Amino acid sequence: MPLVKPLDADYDTETKELSRFFNETLGFCPNSVLTMQHRPAISKAFINLNKAVMANEGRVTSALKRMIAWVSSNASGCRYCQAHAIRAAERYGAEQEKLDHIWEYRTHSSFSEAERAALDFSLLASQVPNGVNAEIKERLYRYWNEGEIVEILGVIALFGYLNRWNDSMGTTIEEGAVESGEQYLGKHGWEKGKHGGGVY
Repeated sequence: MPLVKPLDADYDTETKELSRFFNETLGFCPNSVLTMQHRPAISKAFINLNKAVMANEGRVTSALKRMIAWVSSNASGCRYCQAHAIRAAERYGAEQEKLDHIWEYRTHSSFSEAERAALDFSLLASQVPNGVNAEIKERLYRYWNEGEIVEILGVIALFGYLNRWNDSMGTTIEEGAVESGEQYLGKHGWEKGKHGGGVY
């Protein structure tokens, strides 16, 4: 069982209305949001932040944002968020080759140098201690403007929150996310782990 049980989707009307956003991104409302409803101000603030961070404002595509989220979640080790991020990348049109080779983004020909810079930044920013340095800054500015860098870091920071929340909570992973995790990440050892809904 998770640390705290999720509440019913009808528990808080405002959260329920806002959470329709996730029907597009994932095809379901995440159990993490249903758990945040124990304090509705948190669930509502989180959904609004998620919507703001994931909005398309420039050249950082929805698919790339979800791949950034995957790299960040992989760095932190949160299996729940890894599966959610790869599922959302698929739903937002990431190329099949990129989904199949996300583990090899640094060398696979399907990734551009701009994408590699963004994904490397995600990895460095998600490490503890933080690995962001002058070299990655120079690479980012080679391909992205300041607003786009803010968007990229917004995704990394959002998933820093989610990685801590879901790994500490032991959030039970939803079946759709399990399917995506097994399809794209299973060959590299992904499994539900503590998110399987069994004993914490």
